Amino acid sequence: MPQNARLITFVVLGGFAGIYVVAGSPLALVVFAAQAAFVVHRRWWLPVVVAVAAYTSVLTMGTSVGILGFAAGSLLLTRLWPLAPAVAVSAALLGPADPTISAVLIALIVYGLTRLTDRVGEVHATRLALAMTAVAEERLRIAAELNEGLGRALAVIADSARAGRPDVDTARRALADARAAAASFRAMSLTPEITTARAMLAAEGITAEVRVGHHEPLGPAGALLAAVLRETVTEVVRRRAATSCLIETAGEEGTVRLRVSHDGARTAEAQAIGDLPARIEEAGGTIVTSMSAEGRLTVEAVLPDTRPAPERDGAYALSLTLLAAVLAGFSLKGLLLTDHVWVSVALLAVICFLQLRSVTGRHMTSLAVMTVLTYAPLPFLGMSWLGVAGFLAGPVLLAFPWKVALPLVGAVLASVAWAGTLLALPAPVTVNYTVSALVTGLVVYGLVRLAQVVKELVESRQVLARSAVVEERLRAARDLHDLLGHNLAAILLTCELARRLDPEAAWARLDEVPAMVERAERDLRAVSGDAPSLSLAAEADSARAVLEAAGISVMLDLGHGELGEPVETVLSTVLRESVTNVLRHSSARHCAITTTRVDGVARLRVRNDGVSSAAGRPGSSGIGNLTTRLAALEGRLATVQRQDWFELTAEAPALIWTRQARPAAGSSAPPDPARF
Repeated sequence: MPQNARLITFVVLGGFAGIYVVAGSPLALVVFAAQAAFVVHRRWWLPVVVAVAAYTSVLTMGTSVGILGFAAGSLLLTRLWPLAPAVAVSAALLGPADPTISAVLIALIVYGLTRLTDRVGEVHATRLALAMTAVAEERLRIAAELNEGLGRALAVIADSARAGRPDVDTARRALADARAAAASFRAMSLTPEITTARAMLAAEGITAEVRVGHHEPLGPAGALLAAVLRETVTEVVRRRAATSCLIETAGEEGTVRLRVSHDGARTAEAQAIGDLPARIEEAGGTIVTSMSAEGRLTVEAVLPDTRPAPERDGAYALSLTLLAAVLAGFSLKGLLLTDHVWVSVALLAVICFLQLRSVTGRHMTSLAVMTVLTYAPLPFLGMSWLGVAGFLAGPVLLAFPWKVALPLVGAVLASVAWAGTLLALPAPVTVNYTVSALVTGLVVYGLVRLAQVVKELVESRQVLARSAVVEERLRAARDLHDLLGHNLAAILLTCELARRLDPEAAWARLDEVPAMVERAERDLRAVSGDAPSLSLAAEADSARAVLEAAGISVMLDLGHGELGEPVETVLSTVLRESVTNVLRHSSARHCAITTTRVDGVARLRVRNDGVSSAAGRPGSSGIGNLTTRLAALEGRLATVQRQDWFELTAEAPALIWTRQARPAAGSSAPPDPARF
């Protein structure tokens, strides 16, 4: 995306510079080169080069003062922006009004395109940071929720066991709370229910088609829609009459829609959905069951989307403001040449309105009206109306695919040249109008397209953050069910058994409970992400989820075996930082994460493609922190870059004890693995 944004900016600026090259100013190439370099690298001397080349071209070669707009635009991007109006004033003193207006327009366009390009890069670079922040906030929420209930319950169970009282009721409530929490985490997302529904239908030999058009997480709406889907598919499977089932979801105009249709019912009343209509109506939604002429029953539920409003970005407003200014400026240039001012003003007002309307989508009616207004007034308004063709070229580039748009723009430019010939204009003037029409179209396209790119990136960044939150909730739900749920069930079983045994046997069973509670507390900390130590396997699963959410193919191969707690925590931290660097400092498409343990040394290797020459520099603060952490464990960190591949390797002794866990001098007893 950042590369595409820069390309658009370079093409537009190159088009402006081309006008002055065609007019006989080779220094325009120097101006363009320095300006393009300034878009990428903010070196203080580049605006100086632009200004010197532009003024030299004007004063020694007689170039139009419009080229001074490059100098003014460069200044607007620096702390010397108050000098930009002085450049515009000098253009007015050195030349007539028409090229002075061009200088002002070029300055605004240089500023606007460069700022939009910068914004594209910023949004692209921070997409991972937003996802990581969202995951961290979700972990804090999960930790607060679980520690408040389950944490206290475990402490009560342990205290009761030590006192010889099997607290069955608390253990039963804790297990129920854990299962309810796992269900609530899953319920925020419709995706797991869709996966389950597909599996249920496939198991019954029913052809299932799924079309997903919503974004996760859905919040409370997800829980209700999941219930609708579950009840509908359960009824389909129970009746054993369907041969096909279609599941569709969509997010549109502040609502979330679920539609399930199948051919396994004879009437609309045959679909049993319990009390769901009342619950959905209470939530402000609707649910409709209908039968089509083809004999397919459809259940459609619509609920309001109660998620926070999408993030708004100022780049879009900047684009519209600059586009309005550019349209006004180009219109003013045309009005300076016409004898029919009021007619031209009225027509240009309509065209500018249609131009601004076209930025929100593809409006073919508006495009047709602009086409008529571009060519119909030509016989009446003559040469002054030729420049309006540029207003048509921009929307054409935005409305059609390239293979269609380019021939159409070529036809527009050819029509300008043909009209210039019919109007008996000198060849240089005709060429100037033709090139100007192309540049005007590129300016309109560039401003609108870059704003659209920023908007798309902001939306994709939000989708990535939401996806990361969903993955974190599903991970917590899995851990609650598989890890903590298992331990809580074991605690409940032990307490129930102790209550039925004689006192001596009961004490033997209750002695096991505190250790079981300790394991459950470790699982609880792992579920909430608040554990004092990190699991390398869990971190690897999280890394894979985040990378795959960003569209990166992941190869995961874990072979490290049992590690000491400090080593596993540090290697997990290294993996987190590595994944952050993959997404923040590269355009990776593939990433390999491997762990091994050879001769008592644990090794983590992360390898990814898509790096630039600046990626992965050893002097960065992140790499420096990791080097320090590993050095404290007698480990080391190494980075290698070959072409567009980057590889990070972290090594440390596999079993490093904490100070408390080191065996006493002269002791032959092996270290306690639980203290690693």
